[in-house]
Amino acid sequence: MKISKYLMLFAVAGSLLTGCSSDDDGSGVTEKPVTPPVTGETEDNLELEIKDFVWKGMNDIYVYKSQVPELGDDFFDTQDDLNDYLMTFDSPENLFYDGLVIEQDRFSFIVDDYIALENSFAGVSETTGVDFRLYRFSGSDDLFGVVRYIIPGSNAENADIKRGDIFTSLNGQTLTITNYRDLLEETTLTFGLATMEDDTVTTTGEEVTIDTQVLTENPILVTNVLDVDGTKVGYMLYNSFVADFDDEMNAAFADFKAEGITELILDLRYNGGGRVSSATRLASMITGQFTGEIFAKQQWNAEYQNYFLNQDPDRLFNRFTTTLEGGEAINSLNLTRLYTIVSSSTASASELVVNGLAPYIDVVTVGDQTVGKSQASVTLYDSSNFGRTGANPDHTYAIQPLVYESVNSNDVGVPFNGITPDTEIVESISNLGVLGEASDPLLNAALNVISGNRSMISSQKEYWYNEFSESGVQKATYQKMYIDELPEIPGQNKRLEFSK
Repeated sequence: MKISKYLMLFAVAGSLLTGCSSDDDGSGVTEKPVTPPVTGETEDNLELEIKDFVWKGMNDIYVYKSQVPELGDDFFDTQDDLNDYLMTFDSPENLFYDGLVIEQDRFSFIVDDYIALENSFAGVSETTGVDFRLYRFSGSDDLFGVVRYIIPGSNAENADIKRGDIFTSLNGQTLTITNYRDLLEETTLTFGLATMEDDTVTTTGEEVTIDTQVLTENPILVTNVLDVDGTKVGYMLYNSFVADFDDEMNAAFADFKAEGITELILDLRYNGGGRVSSATRLASMITGQFTGEIFAKQQWNAEYQNYFLNQDPDRLFNRFTTTLEGGEAINSLNLTRLYTIVSSSTASASELVVNGLAPYIDVVTVGDQTVGKSQASVTLYDSSNFGRTGANPDHTYAIQPLVYESVNSNDVGVPFNGITPDTEIVESISNLGVLGEASDPLLNAALNVISGNRSMISSQKEYWYNEFSESGVQKATYQKMYIDELPEIPGQNKRLEFSK
């Protein structure tokens, strides 16, 4: 059993939002449709239907299909043969993770509530508003958390908690590697605060209680313009590639343009990825002089790749663009150099921006080793062509398989172990500073690189703790890169039908 993938499943399933109707009320939150109850034999039949959808979806488009013999078009002779295979698995999740996903695939997943998944893609989640990283004491199963930032407009914004605060318990229970996921699923969280001196964390007895809320988070947390020896430097802390906020991102670049910045620091240290289209538009805002050129290339499974090569070769490329989805002109800076702040939380679409720009401009990275993910996924629904329209009304299962690997215009992909920064510095929990200001050691390091004072940068790893997890891990979009929708291909996007 692939234990790590089941932990991810439980985290996703436990945290996604639910509702009671299929309508969008204008808030950006799509609510869950009512499905008829199923019992007994009908429940068994429904589970088989779901498993059939899961297998046929993976058979159609999974990028690593050729590495899973059971996904071969000729592996089963009849539908009955396939059904016999499907019934050997206890659940759709068991089939997906233990039967169809290759061991090296860390990012394909399945959910039983696609409404919640769609909300997550729109930046909607249930949260206290406290973003944090969890650390594990060396030689212990105990954890402690450090607040990275507070989401504006959240319940936490008015609570007595801030960036740099430390906590060792939630809801009165000491955090451990075995209980932290369950504790994070509570709808009210009481943070037991602590202080740190040298390598010792001591509880203070102070507590801060915050209710969770359904919140749409603006991924653009901080923008600023800094003066570095007479040079105007733009700074943006961007935390997720959410297409719903491309307009806001474009407006921020309009401000940078109006300020006349000549250098840009893009802070992706907390950015685990998101939509490929938003990554392409961001790259186009940073540059502007490469319109129509290849930003990234896609490598699908054999069936899809051959179709695209023969019928629609341009579909295999993401190109620099001049407009947003709605046609609004992109505000481009025409830069020839970009400074990026990265970390062990930087993944997928964030790495795509760094890798995709590298053949065109000088991309200077500052921070820590990134995750290492270059594959994109797409949502498949239980319908005849795996699209949202006509999805089976009896359940809300969906799968999010990896569908292509991405490389840049020079055919170079993101290394499996991540991008190694040009200037290495790890965020110190004892000295976080203020985001967007020179007191932040990572931003200060980037400013020193710009001014040519690399000798001023110092970073020393602390060995009494290790990075363990972070608050975003329970989101379905955590460290994911995904495309907007399944490409429509005649003869593809269809459930395999057996002739016997």
